[in-house]
Amino acid sequence: MKKFALLLLTLVIFGQAFAAGGSWKPLFNGKNLDGWKIHGTEKWYVDNGLLICESGPDKEYGYLSTEKFYDDFELKLQFLQEADGNSGVFLRSTFEGTKVSGWQVEVAPPNHDTGGIYESYGRGWLAQIPDEKENILKMGKWNTMKIRVEGGHVTTWLNGKQMVDLVDEKIAEGKGSIALQIHSGGGIKVSWKNLKIREL
Repeated sequence: MKKFALLLLTLVIFGQAFAAGGSWKPLFNGKNLDGWKIHGTEKWYVDNGLLICESGPDKEYGYLSTEKFYDDFELKLQFLQEADGNSGVFLRSTFEGTKVSGWQVEVAPPNHDTGGIYESYGRGWLAQIPDEKENILKMGKWNTMKIRVEGGHVTTWLNGKQMVDLVDEKIAEGKGSIALQIHSGGGIKVSWKNLKIREL
C-alpha cells in the first residue's frame, strides 16, 4: 500500500511539473550563433563560451534575435555590463532592419530602470523601477535576470528580486522572437551567459 501511495504521489508531482511547462533548454550553445540572427552592423560574437555584444563603428542600434518565435515562456540568463552597459532583452519581437516591434526588459546602467518594461516605437515605458530597487543591479559584476511571459502577464526578476509584475492586453496579442539589444551611441559592451528557456 505504501509503495502504491508513493507511486501515486510521484505521478501527481510529475503531472504538475508537466502541466506547468516543458523542461529548461539552452537558448545559446556557448560555441556560435546558431539559431540566432543579427540585425544591424554592431558586433555580436562568442568568446570563451560567452555571448558578447559590442558597439561597432556605426554606433547604432543592434539586435540579435532568435530564429524561432516564442510565445509563453520563462527565460533565465546572466549578464555582465562593461562601460556604458545599455542593452536589453526583447520579447515577442519582429524586425524591419533595425526597427523593432516588441517589448524590452531593460538592461541599463545604474538608476536607469534595469528590469523595467519598455515598448519600442510605441507607448514607451510601461513599467519603470522604483528608486528603492535601483540598488539591486550590480554594475561591473554578473547579474541574474529571469523573465516570465504568459499571455499578457510579464514578470521580471533581477538577482532574485521581483522588479515588475505587469498585465497588458497589447503584449497578449504579440508574436515574435526573443532578442538582445545593444543601444546606439557607441562605447557599449555586454557579456551574456547561461541563457536558458522553458516554454509554458
